Amino acid sequence: MTKKTIGYVKLAWTCPRCESENYGPRKFCNGCGAPQPKNVEFHQAAQEVLLTDKAEIARAKAGPDVHCPYCHARNPGDASFCSACGGNLESGEARPSGAVLGAYRKDKQLDVNCPSCATLNPANAHTCAGCGASLAKPKPASREIKEPKKRTPIGIAIGIGALCLIAGIVWIFLSQRTEEHIGTVEDVAWMRSIPIEALVDIKDEGWLDEIPTDAEIGSCTDTHRETVAEPVHNSVEVCGTPYTVDTGTGHGEVVQDCVYKVYSDWCIYTVVDWGVIDSVTLTGADLYPIWPEAQLAENHRFGVGEERFEITLSTDDDTFTYTIYDPVEFIQFQQGTTWILNINSFGQLVSVDKP
Repeated sequence: MTKKTIGYVKLAWTCPRCESENYGPRKFCNGCGAPQPKNVEFHQAAQEVLLTDKAEIARAKAGPDVHCPYCHARNPGDASFCSACGGNLESGEARPSGAVLGAYRKDKQLDVNCPSCATLNPANAHTCAGCGASLAKPKPASREIKEPKKRTPIGIAIGIGALCLIAGIVWIFLSQRTEEHIGTVEDVAWMRSIPIEALVDIKDEGWLDEIPTDAEIGSCTDTHRETVAEPVHNSVEVCGTPYTVDTGTGHGEVVQDCVYKVYSDWCIYTVVDWGVIDSVTLTGADLYPIWPEAQLAENHRFGVGEERFEITLSTDDDTFTYTIYDPVEFIQFQQGTTWILNINSFGQLVSVDKP
């Protein structure tokens, strides 16, 4: 993700003595003249206008302000000596910075109507200019009667998830917990199959730059392929809502978090390749499996064969089918021989061992 700077704006601070609103760079209150406190917190102005003055922008980029360790005067972050007393700022304390203050306020905020005298006041005012009453919103009165707690959809989802997890653990435990039973081989069966392949037209789809060079390209569409942090060829910038970050200078940096969606051609294509056109299969009910035979036509070939072996075993109470894919293991299951069957709590045959 790329952090993209849109510009810089003046922040604001509230005088603790007279509650006047001041722009962040001001060192003294424009209402009562009191100095800006060392621990004052900057906040967003009612309307944030991007700075155009180069000197002011450079000031915003200089890094967090530093308070002089001797006279506590506030100095630019790139200063070496205090502008008030000349003291060395090497051990000075830098203002906090990097806090996200909120979404960028490009548009002017609505004026505030005083609840006492109905005077209209600027959106960032703390006290009424007409009667001096506080413009802070009253906190809602606490309710003495407590309502019963309602289960939220998130709480319900968590509960269901917990039950599913417990059920899954129980299922795994019961499926792996087995008991030994003696079983006898009643019947055996086998199947062997070989696919027959030929060169055929195969339709597929994929990214244009990954399609085989001998393929016939059909229709293509410009499709989102991936999202990257930096701009690349054929990418589209997608940015989130601009927001203001405290630089510690009395200014805010307006930034956006951006990513880049990369688009490529996704195409349907046709390529000539080996494909299955038929198969030959042979089955049997003994311990001597063989592969089927077939005559191949010109430009045909055999594919990779498939084989499966099934053994029917019976106990005093039930009958089970045991499926394997190894012919060497299969020939051990002579009819009438006995084996140890490992059966789980659900009555399923898990494995078979020699007695």
